[in-house]
Amino acid sequence: MELSDEIRITAPRDVVYKALNTPEILQECIPGCEELIQNSPEDLEAKVVLKIGPVKAKFAGQVTLDNSNAPGGFSLTGEGKGGAAGFAKGGAEVTLTEDGAETVLAYTAKVDVGGKIAQLGSRLIAGTAKKLSGKFFTRFGEIVAEQAVS
Repeated sequence: MELSDEIRITAPRDVVYKALNTPEILQECIPGCEELIQNSPEDLEAKVVLKIGPVKAKFAGQVTLDNSNAPGGFSLTGEGKGGAAGFAKGGAEVTLTEDGAETVLAYTAKVDVGGKIAQLGSRLIAGTAKKLSGKFFTRFGEIVAEQAVS
C-alpha cells in the first residue's frame, strides 16, 4: 500500500525539521502512541496501540532515520510487530520546502502488512492509514505553528 500527501505548516522549515526530530512532539502526535524512545539520533523505538476494524493490538516497533538530506527532508524505514494481530513494515520519504514564512511538508510512504490485519482487506487498512496520518499531521501542524509563534 502507498500513501502520499502534503500539508502546509505555518512555520519556517528549520522549526518543522527540528520538530520532526523531537521524540516528545512525535509521541504527542502519533495516534495511540504510549512510548517513544530515541536510542540514537537515527534510531527510535515505539509502542503504539491501534484499532483497525475489529482488530486492536499493541505494536512494538523500530524506526531508523536517514537525515542525509537535512533540513530539506529525510527518509525513514521501520517495522512494527503486533503479536497475533500481525506486523507492519515500510518506509517513507519526507521533503520540506520553504514557501515564504510557511513550510510545505510532502511525504510518500509504502507499507506492507501481514497477519490478521492483512486479512481485513486493503480498503479498510488504507482508510485507517489515511485517517491516522491525517490525525498525526493535523496535530503536528498545530504544535509546530504554536512553537513558531512563541
